[in-house]
Amino acid sequence: MAIRTTPCPCGLDASYADCCGRLHQGGTATTAEQLMRSRYSAFVVGDTAYLLRTWSAATRPAELQLDEDIRWTGLEILGSTGGSPFHTEGTVEFRASYRLGSRTGNQQENSRFVREDGAWVYVTSVDATGR
Repeated sequence: MAIRTTPCPCGLDASYADCCGRLHQGGTATTAEQLMRSRYSAFVVGDTAYLLRTWSAATRPAELQLDEDIRWTGLEILGSTGGSPFHTEGTVEFRASYRLGSRTGNQQENSRFVREDGAWVYVTSVDATGR
């Protein structure tokens, strides 16, 4: 299937090329949710360079190894605070579904994002109290 017509893994009604793919190729996310969706898609397609590039310098690991046995199968946005084009920080709560061998599961997280040099970056996950 051509990349231009491949559905975007993030779940929005757009092709990968027109949605998260353009961010992976150097575009800039305008909201924290858009960055979160593009980071999920980067996990799906194995784009570790993008994941590291969009991770806050304060919390970014030196390297990142993805588990090649995990197949990410869906993303659900559960809620968000801040994170608009007019904010400097925000959170996005999500549930990502996966398959590992014959087992299925999900990862639920409330991720914190901030702007660094004008661009949204992932900082860390936060608990229910916002810490």
